Amino acid sequence: MSELIKVGMADLKLCISPDSVTTLGLGSCVGVAIRDTQNKVGGLAHVMLPDSTAIRNNVNIYKFADTGIAELVRLMEEKGAKRSRMVAKIAGGAQMFAFQNKNDLVRVGERNVEASIKKLKELKIPILAQDTGDSYGRTVIFYPENGDFVIRAVGKPEKVI
Repeated sequence: MSELIKVGMADLKLCISPDSVTTLGLGSCVGVAIRDTQNKVGGLAHVMLPDSTAIRNNVNIYKFADTGIAELVRLMEEKGAKRSRMVAKIAGGAQMFAFQNKNDLVRVGERNVEASIKKLKELKIPILAQDTGDSYGRTVIFYPENGDFVIRAVGKPEKVI
């Protein structure tokens, strides 16, 4: 029987098919789902901030796009995944509050998306689909078996990317 593994904020988890991973309440945070298309090892990172170098004395590497995504890939490789077979999907990065200001502190969601895309590009992991931006939160479920990334949002139809 398969298990649905919960990922907290600023956290990441691995799973092997038929298990799946989920995270709740992606507002400005980004859910980065990666899988090895051949051996069905997958994982989900709940990225909270774009850049670990902007925060001093922080020990949670999962919190940041630059370090969390790299760690997810490393852990997947430990389970036999090959980077050359990895693909990604991302969701979240909403602008949760209506500000006209273009200040970087206000643009956290947009910056999280940009940083996630940049890191995946550096790691040479293609992004197959994304559902990012706008002004609403998302809950996601990722199935490494087939790559389905289910996105749920209040008042919107469920979608699979």
